Amino acid sequence: MNRVVYLNSTFVPPEEATISVFDGGFLHGAGLFETMRAEGGKVFRLSSHLDRLRNSAATVLRPLERADLPEDAVFTELLERNKLKQARLRLTVTAGSMLPTPDAAEDAPPPLTTVITATELGGYTDKLYADGATVTICDYRQARSDPLAGHKTTAFFSRLMGLRAAQQANCLESLWFNVHNQLAEGSISNVFLIKDGALRTPPLDTPVLPGVARAAVLELAKGSGMNCTEAALTLDDLFAADEVFLTNVVMQIMPVVRIEKHDVGAGCVGPIVKRLRESFIDLVRQECRS
Repeated sequence: MNRVVYLNSTFVPPEEATISVFDGGFLHGAGLFETMRAEGGKVFRLSSHLDRLRNSAATVLRPLERADLPEDAVFTELLERNKLKQARLRLTVTAGSMLPTPDAAEDAPPPLTTVITATELGGYTDKLYADGATVTICDYRQARSDPLAGHKTTAFFSRLMGLRAAQQANCLESLWFNVHNQLAEGSISNVFLIKDGALRTPPLDTPVLPGVARAAVLELAKGSGMNCTEAALTLDDLFAADEVFLTNVVMQIMPVVRIEKHDVGAGCVGPIVKRLRESFIDLVRQECRS
């Protein structure tokens, strides 16, 4: 549980971490968030998460400097205060209060609301990684014309609806396609296919979220000499894949062995996914080593 959370430059107990009812994130979903993984008391690729948030902020919120976000040491201190070495962290940044303040400059934006929480990692069992997951196809579609597509915003309820539909079907995740029937991503993950030894994943302009784990997987695969392609993929490509897996920094690499009633490959976790998963775990440990 959270002993301490970070709110607007202060460490406070959770029960004291309150925001205004006029906050833009609460009223309009005007905010962004990053879900991060810590190992050994250090956040994996923190700079990549903060860069992604800033890139999105420039498009959907307002331009942010690195100094507008918490310093690296804040994340370390939050982990220490919560006595966590391995953890899931969430950084949320919203537009702040929509109420004008009398002493603010006329053209000055309201102060941001910034929150960081840290909790135990948990969530996925060793058995699930060993046996592989079942996923479903989402009924919803995403489009390039959606200004929020490809950004991790606090207007996240449609993703949770997709995830809830998957859970109701006893599946781990729900795979989204775009309006052109091209494979996009999971509700909370990026998706990869392996066919004839080559790695394939939808390009960022599908649109998909530029996942931190996604980028790390592409680095690992290319570094090992694998043929990697970012290209439009269809449902037929998905069903024809030899292996399928999902990525985010919390689940790392999750093998998929079934898409609804359709077995992926031989219906068991494949050798390439196993190897990539081991490489990813090693990468996290190496980069988070003190």
